[in-house]
Amino acid sequence: MSQADIDATEAPLIEHLIELRRRLIYIVIGFAIAFIGSFAFSTQIFEILILPFKWGTGIGTDIQLITIKLLGFFLVKLKIAFFGAMFITFPLIAIQIYRFVAPGLYNNERNAFRPYLIATPIFFVLGACLVFFFLLPVAIKFFYSLVEGTGVSLMPDVEAYLDFVMMLVLAFGLCFQLPVILTLLGQIGVLSYEQLRSGRKFAIVGVFVVAAVLTPPDPISQIAMAVPLMGLYEVSVQAVRFLERRRAAAAAKAEAEEAKSG
Repeated sequence: MSQADIDATEAPLIEHLIELRRRLIYIVIGFAIAFIGSFAFSTQIFEILILPFKWGTGIGTDIQLITIKLLGFFLVKLKIAFFGAMFITFPLIAIQIYRFVAPGLYNNERNAFRPYLIATPIFFVLGACLVFFFLLPVAIKFFYSLVEGTGVSLMPDVEAYLDFVMMLVLAFGLCFQLPVILTLLGQIGVLSYEQLRSGRKFAIVGVFVVAAVLTPPDPISQIAMAVPLMGLYEVSVQAVRFLERRRAAAAAKAEAEEAKSG
């Protein structure tokens, strides 16, 4: 390889690295702004995050969360700020990734990717809402029922409770990306309807394994995650089937028009 060829290959690489750095800077700036804003309203966000605890225990306003660390609640506020920043900048991260790879895509490929940019945050919010409004109150009520009549006072640590909430929200939000990912793979031809249909039995096992790992060790939480995931898998299977049928119909129409013109 000549020196000219080496220089020619280095130039696009440097351009890609510069573009990558610019996208990362946008993400960092957006995350920093969201972090500062979330920290400023961390007390109000915390009052929202403890709502499932009130619903599950039925205690109302007189809740009993404790901290055994001097800096305990300050660490909680930092975690809330980080959690809020991640939640807010999630769409920004997806957009910056798309803009980084978009120049290397054809127009039809760009058009195929755009709906998934919209679907990604929507499904993430759906997963978070399922946790917040259903799973957390049910799980907390279940845990409190275990100590009723035992003489044990259950007063969770505020930091542990927040970790529990954030873990479930992030886990469900990411797991609800399943139909987005599978449909996108079907759109670009990596997966087919037959592959997804024949792999259903393996998907069932995988879903319950994921639910067992990501949720607390109780059957209610595991089933609450496994059932929606299986439903989302079935949605993905049918979505890929619809895409294949539409692609086949478009190909048949193109062949018919070509035959007429020929």
